[in-house]
Amino acid sequence: MNKAIAQVQAWEALDSRGTPTVACEITLADGSSGECVVPSGASTGTNEAHELRDGGDRYGGRGTRRAVGLLAAEVGPALIARTFGSQEEIDRTLRELDGTDDCSRLGSNTLLAVSIAFATACANSHGVPLHRDLLAEGEAPLIPLPMVNIFSGGAHAGRSIDLQDFLAVPVGATSFSEAINWAWRVRAGTAEAMHRRGLASSLVADEGGLSATLDSNRDALALLVEGIHLSGLRPGDDVGIAIDVAANQLFDGEGRYVLASEHRSLTAGEWIGELTEWLAEFPIVSLEDPLGEDDWSSWGELTTRIGDVQLLGDDLFVTNLARLERGIGTGAANAVLVKPNQIGTLSDAHRVLRRAKEAGFRTVISARSGETEDAWLSEFAMGWRTGQIKVGSTTRSERTSKWNRLLKWESVLGEDAEYAGAAAIAGPAGRR
Repeated sequence: MNKAIAQVQAWEALDSRGTPTVACEITLADGSSGECVVPSGASTGTNEAHELRDGGDRYGGRGTRRAVGLLAAEVGPALIARTFGSQEEIDRTLRELDGTDDCSRLGSNTLLAVSIAFATACANSHGVPLHRDLLAEGEAPLIPLPMVNIFSGGAHAGRSIDLQDFLAVPVGATSFSEAINWAWRVRAGTAEAMHRRGLASSLVADEGGLSATLDSNRDALALLVEGIHLSGLRPGDDVGIAIDVAANQLFDGEGRYVLASEHRSLTAGEWIGELTEWLAEFPIVSLEDPLGEDDWSSWGELTTRIGDVQLLGDDLFVTNLARLERGIGTGAANAVLVKPNQIGTLSDAHRVLRRAKEAGFRTVISARSGETEDAWLSEFAMGWRTGQIKVGSTTRSERTSKWNRLLKWESVLGEDAEYAGAAAIAGPAGRR
């Protein structure tokens, strides 16, 4: 590849919550350039790589001038006029410049901005879409199955209910465009179900999902099933349900899971029993972070009991290879959520993805609750052939930009478009 960097520009930008983040543009010696505005999460695992924030009063302490300053004064000068032969080479250089295991000196937001900007610049230099530059020899791009946010609670919606997200998975759709249409119908149907119950459907959570205070977490599942029926689609056959439990927010650190909105406290065994009952009653095809990030024994028990369902580790794995290896070795979970900003560079995230596939895990690439209008996530989903993508709902531009990029490529590729469909979530690590 051998790409020389001519210029590195950094600035403070805003994410979808109006919170500062880091932006970077890299210009190569041949004049090609690439840009990235990195996202940020609200529900974060304690083992994630470290974001660098300013502290103090400005933006409530969440400013990024310090990260931008380091990028301009230290990272940029270390890269300018250097030639890099691969993405792995520049990412290795970035980790060496940081010098810590958790990116705590320069910040994962700083490193990722450079990593993605460089990848984008290289694709532009080659004159190909980013996803084409990511494909292995002989591979074709894969358009992923979408997991679409319909209803939110937890940290994404002021904790109106305890569980964080309830999503539609259009398992019966035969194309990406049909899947997004079905997800739109389910969201509209769920809004209608809320209206019939006298609930306001105008409230929108961080990722564009609907939100309201309900009687229980189970009631959110019943509401979504009602929404699927009202959309004219069939629960289970056409549309499955995915839940992001975000159980770190429920775990009290002493072995119990607290459902504050229901005034209940459960042992891990009782909570696993309740999840199992839900699986028998509702068309659930994926459970994300149903247990705490360090409750490894309970994860193993749940995987043994209901491993035909996709059990997706987010806070459990935090896109970290060592934690993934522990999960593989102990039989905890059967799928991994990949968020590049959890680990700091594209190469680190890609290593996790490749290892997960080798172990037979399903893979889902995911946006963050504090997103940007960038659409590189969709390109990585196609080029890395993740099979599934989780972006948010069908509203708000930082969400639709990702869906729109995939709709574009499905149209451009035409009959050559390969759609992952239900096979990405069904089989050994999922069910229909």
